[in-house]
Amino acid sequence: MPERILIVAPSWVGDAILSEPLIAVLREPLAAPVIDVLAAPWCAPVYARVRGVTGVAESPFRHGELALGRRRGLAQELRARRYTLAFVLPNSFKSALIPWLARIPRRIGYTGEMRRALLTDARRLDRTLARMVDRFVALAVPKGRPIPTPPGPVLVPDAANAGAALRSLGLSTRRPIAILCPGAEYGPAKRWPTEHFVALARALLDDGFAVWLMGSPNDQAAAQPIAAALPEIRDLAGRTDLGTAIDLLSLAAIVVSNDSGLMHAAAAVGRPLIALFGSSSPEYTPPLSALARVARIEIACSPCFQRECPLGHFKCMRDLDPIEVHRLARSAAAPR
Repeated sequence: MPERILIVAPSWVGDAILSEPLIAVLREPLAAPVIDVLAAPWCAPVYARVRGVTGVAESPFRHGELALGRRRGLAQELRARRYTLAFVLPNSFKSALIPWLARIPRRIGYTGEMRRALLTDARRLDRTLARMVDRFVALAVPKGRPIPTPPGPVLVPDAANAGAALRSLGLSTRRPIAILCPGAEYGPAKRWPTEHFVALARALLDDGFAVWLMGSPNDQAAAQPIAAALPEIRDLAGRTDLGTAIDLLSLAAIVVSNDSGLMHAAAAVGRPLIALFGSSSPEYTPPLSALARVARIEIACSPCFQRECPLGHFKCMRDLDPIEVHRLARSAAAPR
């Protein structure tokens, strides 16, 4: 009988993408495993593009919402699917409740928020594992065994959906495409300044690239000033769902992105990428692709992992020169 696995997914898009290597490790040694994912609606398109995922169930709960009655109802639905094993990737108490209520016999996750009783295999986090992707993969490895170095995440874009999006949005691929991702859901400390994106976009236009801006509805405020400064570029922020954004990223000759979910998506669809880091660390959540390059400056206060610059100067991003980022982008771009 095949293993029937439920993965309780992270709530951040980038973290969801970084869970793909765990799924790859799980599917390889098993005979026809069932691997389902319980994910927030905004992360579900990620798992629709992950090989080996059998199905995606959407978790309807808002951040911080307990809603115990509805959790019991969802757990009852999941119990009927007879899962044999669950991996709980978020560290919250609430994320471990549903597998416990669904009576899944084996439940693996890291300790945290007094949830040890909800897990049958509660692991202590090995702090020597700096990268999140390694921490996820480690959950699939029996205690005491070496943890393999996972490959980078892989997402399989939907080519038909990309083609439909090109037609509906009036986009052309006649020129090489540079996609800029100026948003970052976590906060402004992760966002390269608007004027730097404008300078980079202008230089890429002069190089002959078509320039698109990409992001969620929450990224529109970051994208609009760039589009207003340069009417030649196409502002797609908020005009696509996440799945379509992933599919369109696969068409890019170069992507320049803040540390965000779209940064990880560009790496996972195998596009040349310049990843801009300021308040966060490429040692923890790097873009895992041989085609990705990190752009950052060495400064004593970075990374601070704050949503806003606690010192007020924002030097980690302001001093990241657009001329240097343009040089990196030109050298990394796919051949025309």
